[in-house]
Amino acid sequence: MSMFDLTGKVALLTGASKGMGYEMAKGLAEHGATVVISSRSQDELDAAAAAINEAVGAERAHGVAGNIVHKEQLQALVDKTHEIAGPIDIVVGNAGVNPYYGPIAGISDEQYERTMNANVQSNLWLAKMVAPDMAAKGAGSMMFTSSIGAFKASDTLGTYGMSKLALIGLVRNLAAEFGPQGIRFNAICPGLVKTDFARELWDKPGVEEKYSKSIPLRRLGEPDDFAGLAVFLGSDASKYMTGQALTVCGGSSMWA
Repeated sequence: MSMFDLTGKVALLTGASKGMGYEMAKGLAEHGATVVISSRSQDELDAAAAAINEAVGAERAHGVAGNIVHKEQLQALVDKTHEIAGPIDIVVGNAGVNPYYGPIAGISDEQYERTMNANVQSNLWLAKMVAPDMAAKGAGSMMFTSSIGAFKASDTLGTYGMSKLALIGLVRNLAAEFGPQGIRFNAICPGLVKTDFARELWDKPGVEEKYSKSIPLRRLGEPDDFAGLAVFLGSDASKYMTGQALTVCGGSSMWA
């Protein structure tokens, strides 16, 4: 268990009041980390933190509300994490948006900018804010949620996929730049997961069954499928892994 032991580590997670982010936070807390979870709703965060603390039998989870697209709120989140728990060892940038569904030629400038700002720029801000904590220790791990949508074109989710491909590019460049300081960066690329965020894609009669038939494991992803991955990337078990895009999709997206 020692290679997965996160006792004494501090993890900051965005988009973590429910779904994948919540399950990743719970997994980190179960392995000893103090987790600060964030989303826009303080009420949802309080409930999520209470559920994690009950599950692990200790006060390891704290909720701090903030909107990732506002740089000052993101800095306030980092500052509050320092106040609550100290220097940050692990970052999970899970928050993201998809305000537009349809042909890319029809997206408005506002929708395009919102997508890119939330899915790419906010994660660069967060990385730059936390990197000094990790550089001071000579170690740290940051992971950001991308998507298998980054690997192919789409006539309905084109800008979303573009933003997630750009996020992988960001992760790789950060991995190259901060590697000498011992900081690791990786991207997580989920397939279709049964979350509220993706509900429009799977929660319709017959859709889940249809999608599942095209997936080798014959099911959609569940939020808790990502808990172990967060623990792996946040711990010494992955200490020689950086700059990678890890595809977690039940086999629906394979390199060809």
